[in-house]
Amino acid sequence: MALLLLSEAPRQTFTLDTSLNGEGFLARFDLRFLPAVNRWVISLWDGSSGALLVNQVPLVCSRGQVNDLFRPFRHLREGKGCGALWVLRCGEETEAEDPAENNLSEYTLLFGDVWNEN
Repeated sequence: MALLLLSEAPRQTFTLDTSLNGEGFLARFDLRFLPAVNRWVISLWDGSSGALLVNQVPLVCSRGQVNDLFRPFRHLREGKGCGALWVLRCGEETEAEDPAENNLSEYTLLFGDVWNEN
């Protein structure tokens, strides 16, 4: 599991050399704020092949439940998936809103292996 470090910059691009389910994976992320909808979105590329895997998925807070934002993409990469992504609110437990302008630093993004539901 990897913690993705965030800032308030409206566009952030970074790479992560990690493993997914025991296999090496170079992930390239693009995180953007879209002012028209007051929403953060994230895209993911396979850094080795350059293939776009996930395009502009809105960041939605997990709100105390398992909410893997990359779950719909488990069929990609020949069924290996593209990992799992969770958005968690930092600090005290309040009525969590989704990340918006000027509050992204209040959240933590976790990226890693697909969570086994069994």
